[in-house]
Amino acid sequence: MSKIPAALATLAAIAFLAGCAPVVSLETAEDFSNPACAMVIVSLRDVDTIGDEQRRETNTQSTAAWGDPASVILHCGVPVPDPTSTLPCITYDNIDWLRDDSDAPNYVFTTYGRDPAVSVIVDNDKIAGNVALSGVSSAVSTLPVVSECTTLEGETQDAPAEGSDG
Repeated sequence: MSKIPAALATLAAIAFLAGCAPVVSLETAEDFSNPACAMVIVSLRDVDTIGDEQRRETNTQSTAAWGDPASVILHCGVPVPDPTSTLPCITYDNIDWLRDDSDAPNYVFTTYGRDPAVSVIVDNDKIAGNVALSGVSSAVSTLPVVSECTTLEGETQDAPAEGSDG
């Protein structure tokens, strides 16, 4: 067998296998090239599943996805959020998150007080927010802490109980 047909057969096999698990197409975040994002993504290397959702390949740097269709999507390097009184700030696994449920059942959790910031988009019809955050918390905890969530009284807030929405 000549080298050219063998190479074509190999490429055809790779194309066939790649068709079984399509790549999740995502846009890069503003600060995607931040070296701290590289540490987050490297730390996620062994997170093959979140809940029952399998890890998927993405087409952009500093991103990750799980589920088919993707039900958990992570972007590192999103804009660091300013303090807000409109979004609840929760603490889960010692990480502060702003929770935006304006597009429910899709919730967007964005780290608060970490630079660079990470967003995790969760389809709450497929997986609970606390399960998704638990799956990425070890990797996100590698980011430097620059501030924390506080209530009006100055005390930190805790995340909702296991199994609750969001």
